[in-house]
Amino acid sequence: MALQDLTEWPVDNAAGALLDLAADTVETVGDVDRVYELASVTKLLVAYGVLVAVEEEAIALDQHAGPPGATVRHLLAHASGLAFDSDHVEAPPGSQRIYSSRGYELLAELVAAETSIPFPDYLREAVFEPLAMRGTELAGPAGHGARSTVRDLVAFAREVAAPRLLASSTVDGACEVEFPGIPGFVPGYGKFRDNTWGLGFEVKGSKRPHWTAVANSPGTVGHFGQAGTFLWMDPGLSMSAVVLTDRPFGAWAKPLWSDFNGGLIQGR
Repeated sequence: MALQDLTEWPVDNAAGALLDLAADTVETVGDVDRVYELASVTKLLVAYGVLVAVEEEAIALDQHAGPPGATVRHLLAHASGLAFDSDHVEAPPGSQRIYSSRGYELLAELVAAETSIPFPDYLREAVFEPLAMRGTELAGPAGHGARSTVRDLVAFAREVAAPRLLASSTVDGACEVEFPGIPGFVPGYGKFRDNTWGLGFEVKGSKRPHWTAVANSPGTVGHFGQAGTFLWMDPGLSMSAVVLTDRPFGAWAKPLWSDFNGGLIQGR
């Protein structure tokens, strides 16, 4: 299996890229400038913008945000106890990994309040423009409302692998597990006793089944979206992959995504 197999997927349109991060080379398929809805892959971009705000000292990881007792760190790591799409509190902070898009909306509101800049503008100026991500915008909610292209997400993956906008230590920390050992659900894949997550980045850890490949290392980070999209970075293999489609995630994607990602690794 190779990247070209993406053209055989049961979707109307798709584009993808495979990066060798060590050699800084990229292979692509499809129209890399076509704009796709990202759905929850948005959270990777928003988290990066929030971390820029942290480094600029507009906000702090451990300042209060969200439910009582929760912080920016909790919201980024889906550990605030906040419900998926409302302000309802379902668990004490740090006790469960409750996947929350609402938490990312609160983060965007906090950055906007502390910087006096609307968050879509802040994200554009802090992340998209410096990385020449010209086809990317946050057009809707901060949890799932961005649009982008394969070309732009390749630029983002390269930034994460060799940061210029953030300190390397900040990015390394964001890709490590925050609040280890807490249970929670990965949407579409079920509940895990240790639902590993960093600051915005899902960490594969020991999760099975998973949308990445069995051969992906436990340190693989990234995100997938209900729009039929995903981006992963595997520092153990020095690889990254981006896939954007126009078919919403569903049963068709499992085990196709995992098998496809395994083929990318096997065929490198």
